[in-house]
Amino acid sequence: MASSRRTSSTKISASYLKLLLSLVWLAAFSAAGSTELTSTYYDESCPDALSTIKTVVESAIANETAIGASLIRLHFHDCFGCDGSILLDDTTNFTGEKSASPNKNSLQGFDVIDTVKTAVESICPSVVSCADILAVVARDAVVTVR
Repeated sequence: MASSRRTSSTKISASYLKLLLSLVWLAAFSAAGSTELTSTYYDESCPDALSTIKTVVESAIANETAIGASLIRLHFHDCFGCDGSILLDDTTNFTGEKSASPNKNSLQGFDVIDTVKTAVESICPSVVSCADILAVVARDAVVTVR
């Protein structure tokens, strides 16, 4: 009799666990569907962001065509996490990504990114992320160079 109660209890626990996991899975994927990426993300919060970035990138590539490839490469190296961390400078306690040994004297184009960030910050401070700037700069570099 005790064995049959344990089996019944185990079946209920397993069923409950399956139901719980199904609900978690459903919640995770239904939320993911409503947060799709969009090219109009900054249309209201910073409507001139994309055109400002494009202008700076086109100007930089007009001055030095090879910088286009460097800007694409910056985005590639950042996108191990796609978080803008490639732009981190050194601090007293921390070696930033810019001067970390794998990147030192290897990556170029930081000056263009800094120019873009300054231009975007002047029109809408603290709105456009560094990761987004890197992605849009790379996109505009591809379009401009081809």
